[in-house]
Amino acid sequence: MQVIIPLAGKGTRLRPHTHLVPKPMLKVAGRPVMDWVMDRIAGLDVTELIFITGHLKEAVEAYSKERYGIPCRYIEQKVQDGTAGAINLARPHVTGPVLIIFVDTVFEADLTLINRTDADGIIWAKEVEDYQRFGVVVTDADGFMTRIVEKPSTPISKLANIGLYFIRDVAALWAGIDHVLAAPANKGEYYLTDAFQRMIEGGRRILAAEVGGWYDCGAPGTLLETNGILLEQGAARRRDFPGVVVVDPVYIEDGVSIERSTIGPNVSVEAGTHITDSTIRNSIIGRDTVITASSLDGALLGNRVTLDGLRGDASLGDDCVLHAR
Repeated sequence: MQVIIPLAGKGTRLRPHTHLVPKPMLKVAGRPVMDWVMDRIAGLDVTELIFITGHLKEAVEAYSKERYGIPCRYIEQKVQDGTAGAINLARPHVTGPVLIIFVDTVFEADLTLINRTDADGIIWAKEVEDYQRFGVVVTDADGFMTRIVEKPSTPISKLANIGLYFIRDVAALWAGIDHVLAAPANKGEYYLTDAFQRMIEGGRRILAAEVGGWYDCGAPGTLLETNGILLEQGAARRRDFPGVVVVDPVYIEDGVSIERSTIGPNVSVEAGTHITDSTIRNSIIGRDTVITASSLDGALLGNRVTLDGLRGDASLGDDCVLHAR
C-alpha cells in the first residue's frame, strides 16, 4: 500500500516558525510531528511514501530518506490550490489503494481496520464539542458517510474530520477529483472532501471510523496542548539539576544546562539550550537556545533563540534575539 502525505495541511491556519521549519518537522514532546505519524503506520505493509511538498522541500527529503527506511517519492506542489489539487499530483504514481495522511495532527487509530472492511474508503473522525470549528462527517445508521459539512452552525454532527483517509477505489477518487477541479473553486480552493462527496453520490461507500485520540499540531495553542498530552502519556524525559525545581511532566534532552530555575509542567527542551534564573511552564524550547531571567508560560521558541527578561508568552522562529529589560 502507498501512503500519500500532503505537507500543505488541511486548512490555512498559521503555524509557528512556518517560514523556517517545515510543518511535519515541528517538534512536539521532543520529536517531529512526522515521527509520531510514522509510528502509527508501522504495522502496515507500506511500499512507498509519496510526499506532496512545498516550502523547504529539501529539509523534508533529507530527513525522511535518512529516517524511515521506506522508498520515498517527492512531488512539489507549485500552485497552492487546495487539498484536491495536492492529492491529484500523486495520480501518475499511484498503483492501488492509498492511505492519505495530513501531518498536522497526532492521532491514535487502529489502521488495521483497512484489512477488515470491504468499504470503498474510510474516513477517520473524532467526536468534539466545538464542532463549529471543523468539517464534520454526517453518517447513516450503519456508520457510512453521507456528507461532510464545513463548520456547521447547528449540531448536525459532532464527528470532526481529522485529515486521515483510506481509499480502496482510487478510480472513483480520481473521478471525484476531476469533478472538483472542473468546477468553480470552493472559497478559493479545491477540497479533497468535495471529491469524497462526489464518490458517495456515485454510489461508493466510505466508512466513518472514530479515532481513540486526536491531538492537533496545526496552531500554536493546540501544539502546546498536544505537547502536554504526549508528555503525560509517556513521552516525558526528566533530568534533575542542582538548585532547579523540575515539575513533571517534562522532556529534557541531554546537553541542556539549567541553573536557579523552575521548569515544568509540560515543557520540552532540546539539546544545547541554557536556562538561567527563569521559570518556564507549558512551553516548547528548541535547541541551542539561551534564556535568562525570564518567566514563560505558553512559549514556542525555535533554535538558537536568545531571550532575556521576558515575562509572558512568545512564538519566535530560529535565530531570534529578544531583550525585554
